[in-house]
Amino acid sequence: DRVREAWEQQSELLMQLVRLTMEDLDKPTRQKVMCAITLDAHNRDVQERLVQDQVTSAEAFQWQSILKGYWVDDGGQSGGDARMQICDAGFWYSYEYLGNGPRLVVTPLTDRIYATATQALHLCMGCAPAGPAGTGKTESTKDLANALARACYVINAAPEMDYVTLGNIFKGLAASGSWGCFD
Repeated sequence: DRVREAWEQQSELLMQLVRLTMEDLDKPTRQKVMCAITLDAHNRDVQERLVQDQVTSAEAFQWQSILKGYWVDDGGQSGGDARMQICDAGFWYSYEYLGNGPRLVVTPLTDRIYATATQALHLCMGCAPAGPAGTGKTESTKDLANALARACYVINAAPEMDYVTLGNIFKGLAASGSWGCFD
């Protein structure tokens, strides 16, 4: 019942955001509202799936396989820290300000890519999405980095790149803790 109540509340909040877009908003505010609508629509759909699948336990795979944010209280002076969790993989939130850019529409396939990529990263294996051109591999990787508040640099390969250039790119990524997406 609590999941159904949250789903109904989420649907109402989403409609309030949609009504807000009908007002005269400046461009940055409109961008924020559109991002919130995109994420809230996905959250509403996730909650609807949880209701349809009759998920009642936090240990259910349907719940575990969704990227979620938690506040971890350390009981000390700092007050705690944010942690992103999906399946058995956990990542500390990086607090990298990435701007107010547009969001991708998050689909069930995006959720599957998130679960797969985060499991690979959790096992220190890296991730190499494969598929036809234009199917969203790079954008999904950038969106996951955005969700974890990590900078992600897209490097388009060129014939002029040699081992020195790649070495410098890898050094920069390692020194900054950023992700690299090589196209």
